[in-house]
Amino acid sequence: MTENNCKAHIEKLKRYSFDIGVYRPPSEGGSLSLLLRFTRNCPWNKCTFCEMYKGEKFVYRSVEEIKADIDSVKGIIDEITAISQKLGYGGRINRDVAMTILQGDPSFYTNHCFISVFDWLSSGGRTAFIQDANSLIMRPPEFVEVLRYLRQKLPTLARVTTYARSKTLAQRKPEELKEICEAGLTRLHVGLETGDDELLAIVRKGVTSEDQIAGGRKAMEAGFQLSEYWMPDLGGRERWRQHAENTARVLTAINPHYIRSRPFVPRMGTPIHEEYERESLHLSSPHERLEEVKLMIQGLDVTSRVCFDHAMNSWTDRRGGLLFRQDYEGYKFPDEKQILLDRIQEGLDVDESTQMHVKDVIGIRSL
Repeated sequence: MTENNCKAHIEKLKRYSFDIGVYRPPSEGGSLSLLLRFTRNCPWNKCTFCEMYKGEKFVYRSVEEIKADIDSVKGIIDEITAISQKLGYGGRINRDVAMTILQGDPSFYTNHCFISVFDWLSSGGRTAFIQDANSLIMRPPEFVEVLRYLRQKLPTLARVTTYARSKTLAQRKPEELKEICEAGLTRLHVGLETGDDELLAIVRKGVTSEDQIAGGRKAMEAGFQLSEYWMPDLGGRERWRQHAENTARVLTAINPHYIRSRPFVPRMGTPIHEEYERESLHLSSPHERLEEVKLMIQGLDVTSRVCFDHAMNSWTDRRGGLLFRQDYEGYKFPDEKQILLDRIQEGLDVDESTQMHVKDVIGIRSL
């Protein structure tokens, strides 16, 4: 079939749009997850190390708005599928389908909603990430309603994930979390950052280690797959030991499915960057950071997967390659704990002057 046979469907594609936020975990981008914005920005937005959502007001979106966005996604899917069928591909998504749409209307080259859905379909349409910073802040009955609607409209979804705060998880009733999980939310990404109470207060995280443990355990008991993130060097040289030891203590108490390393970078425009410039916070050297990672890893007694799936985990080995595997599945504990500790020791044996220093990337927002 020619492009003209698809013209009506290309025109219909223009009708559909939905809200897409900026931020998602690397593992959700790497899997080409569909991005859907159930809330806008962060309801807490006080952490001193975070530049995300700053200057933006938190918006609680209505059930009707969210359902309308899901309907738009479904509309885009239907029109792309119809074009594929008219081209003789039986609904399969390929380059010819994309070129037919783009040649029919070049504005789709910059249509983020179309691009997002097309890429998602091309990758199999299996995962979705719900934005923004803390979807669990939604009233549970409303969250359950839109999750069920999402699953109904997009039945190919195998995994639906979102960010959540430990404090919010700790405040939710077990039965509420279980119902949310059963409605179709499968994985939570939680910014633990540190398990040290002094440091949690300093960076204004708005949570205690007791809350973190309670929230994490509730999430696990409700049936969620749980990813917890920690920040090597968040306490600088002043608090590295207590940071590592207490983070290991909290993560051991939770025993999440994933533990992900996000080495700290003082971002420009954040309060903690001002501390760094005033020299009231002293960043550790590459080897000092690695010693902190070693201490934290030694303290873990978990069955988690420990992951280094971020560009700032950039230590190198004796051959000049990356010290850690940077895949999304990481090292399986306890089986690979010694393997990881051996890799850390190899990194410590490498000349420190060859390792990237965090000072070299301060101010770069993309890492």
